[in-house]
Amino acid sequence: MKKHFMRLELDKILSAASAYASLESGREAVLGLEPTDDLAEARRRLSLTAEALSLLFRFGAGKIEYFPPAGDSLERAAKGAVLSCKELTDIASLLRSARVCHKSVYSAAGEAAGMRELCGRLVFDQRLETEIGEKIVGENEVFDHASERLYNIRCEIRLLNERIRARLAEYLVGEESKYLQDAVITMRGDRYVIPVKVEYKRSVKGFIHDRSQTGQTVFVEPEEVLEMNNELRSLAIDEEEEVERILGELSRAVGRMRDDLERDAEFLAEIDSYYARAEYAYRLHCTQPALNARGVIEIVKGRHPLLERDTAVPVSVSVGEDYSFLLISGANTGGKTVTLKMCGLFCLMAACGMPVPAAEGTRLAVFGDVFCDVGDSQSIEENLSTFSSHVLNLKEICEQAGGNSLVLIDEPGGGTDPEEGQALARAVLVHLMKKGCRGIVTTHYSALKEFAFQTEGVENGCMEFDGASLRPLYRLKIGFPGPSNALLICTRLGLPESIIEEARGHLSDGARAFEHTVRAAEESRVRSEEVLRETQRLQEEWETRLAALEKEEAQLRKEREKLLLTSKAEAKRIIGACTAEAEELLGQIEEIFHRETVTEADLIRARTLKNKLSDVGVEEEAEKTRALPVDPAALQAGDRVYIGSMDAEGDVLSVKREKGTAEVQCGSIKVQAKISDLFLPARKKQEKQTVRVTRDLKERTGALRECNVIGMTVSEALVEVEAFLDGALLQNLSEVRIVHGMGTGALRKAVGDFLRKHKRVESFRLGKYGEGESGVTIVTLR
Repeated sequence: MKKHFMRLELDKILSAASAYASLESGREAVLGLEPTDDLAEARRRLSLTAEALSLLFRFGAGKIEYFPPAGDSLERAAKGAVLSCKELTDIASLLRSARVCHKSVYSAAGEAAGMRELCGRLVFDQRLETEIGEKIVGENEVFDHASERLYNIRCEIRLLNERIRARLAEYLVGEESKYLQDAVITMRGDRYVIPVKVEYKRSVKGFIHDRSQTGQTVFVEPEEVLEMNNELRSLAIDEEEEVERILGELSRAVGRMRDDLERDAEFLAEIDSYYARAEYAYRLHCTQPALNARGVIEIVKGRHPLLERDTAVPVSVSVGEDYSFLLISGANTGGKTVTLKMCGLFCLMAACGMPVPAAEGTRLAVFGDVFCDVGDSQSIEENLSTFSSHVLNLKEICEQAGGNSLVLIDEPGGGTDPEEGQALARAVLVHLMKKGCRGIVTTHYSALKEFAFQTEGVENGCMEFDGASLRPLYRLKIGFPGPSNALLICTRLGLPESIIEEARGHLSDGARAFEHTVRAAEESRVRSEEVLRETQRLQEEWETRLAALEKEEAQLRKEREKLLLTSKAEAKRIIGACTAEAEELLGQIEEIFHRETVTEADLIRARTLKNKLSDVGVEEEAEKTRALPVDPAALQAGDRVYIGSMDAEGDVLSVKREKGTAEVQCGSIKVQAKISDLFLPARKKQEKQTVRVTRDLKERTGALRECNVIGMTVSEALVEVEAFLDGALLQNLSEVRIVHGMGTGALRKAVGDFLRKHKRVESFRLGKYGEGESGVTIVTLR
């Protein structure tokens, strides 16, 4: 990375962004970014980062899934080598990462065309990925069901192991147990053995495989398990050969995809680098700047990314459009150098495809070269003083900078005689302007501030300073030079006042006059801007309030009109519905009583319709009869009136007869109404319609005089009794019998209570001897 980029701390920004990469190759891709000098390429990079940002935080696409670096595994597989279980599972992770990335990007329908084009180059084989996952368990084991033969071999091995251990277990509990050192079964050289005391080694027939370190124990393989151990070893060899065959098949499949997988790893690293840049931009609340090749820089509320976001003061900077160089002056520790470095760093970040921490509307240029001379470059090893190191940097800049270069110089001409230093700074600035460069220069030299006033293409700018609190405000104001305020800052930092006064006495008259003039102008400008800001704030506040009041008034007007229309429509609807329902009920009742034969069910239905009709209240709201207009002479405060134009009623608060108006309170609203528009309140008709049904009721022959409710529940019996009485009344009967039985007396009591409340029952009694006694109630009707 160029030293100028490092002076602007681009390496720190890339390091911070690389921490968000998922892959090691992705981190390396971010760290290796170089700013491009091609406008189209810079725009492509920024566009891809913006698409990655949208995929991550709008569509919820996942980041690149991690997979270990393949190393030389792919090359060895292509040459026919058999890969290990771990190498194959790493390849499966690469295949899965490519597949998941492709799917997540393509699931964002129609979006992220650039990222879709990148992901379209990925090649993956889900069948091979699944096969590796199903056949390999962990990093060193092949699954039993990887093949039928492997499964059978391992089943035989398990069964044989159980047989061998069962036979050897007999040695542990049988007569031979006295020859054993320990009652355990162990293995030596993949063969099962038992520990035998050395003095009994000839008592246990078998083969001695090993001896303990003390020499007191020998490990014997009994003759009885010799053949079984041999068979076990043979099966282990078969198992190894089958595992080798399975891994070989998978390795050959990977080898055939070598080129595709290597390209996948490269593409995934590139995509991962864009996701890392996008997440870094999201965490720092960055925006995508508009790029140009005209050398125009316009930063809106920019924050240096290495400063704390909550404490950094946003700075707005512009250069390259109306003027090619910006000369920033002002107090020490006021933020001049940070602002200068921020401008260069933003251009480099944008050229790397990284959004910048600034507000919308930020414009940045893509430069061929960015040169920077910032800080103390003193070198003891190279025997360079501060001034000498700056001169060497200026020499390089003046030789190499061109029309498409951005030059950033922090206090040129420092470290030597002020007269010669300012002359040198002015000469360098003139030279760079002739070469067509764009740039920002910070200075304390008054001569350079005057030069910027007098020279076209150079503009003054100052970092604002609060003279009252003696503290910098970290705001850049373009168009004005700023005083250095060195002595004021010394006062704030606690330098003795006597020294400061002595220093003021040594200032030249011209220097004192210039600094005083600049400081007075700066203070006046700051005060006027504060007044302007307060005025604008008040204006915006009152405009907001006025707009809110106007909006509220319009809303109230709309609601009132809507309420009136709704009320009228609802009143008409209710009246129409009630009238229609009443007419329908009357029609049904008349239909029932015009029949020649009226059954008990008809009577019950008629009574039900009558009850419904009584519930229908038809209030003729739309037919209110309005009284005559109010008498102006008799109208007084407290009267209730109806306002015709508003279709609303209210109470009179005051009367102005000379003006022909009255103030009326309608709910929560006070209105000025014309007396000619006032009427007496409406009279509402509240009488409910009634229905009178007459019928010539004559006693009919064959009428039922008895009602039997034995065996019914109380509720069933009362319904039956009520219908029976209605029929009896209709047939003009004077006396009827209700048979309820004796039983528990519950039916008799319920019937008695019902008859006691019935309006058409004259009297009732229990039956006498021969009439049914207490099992019957005799009812006399009116």
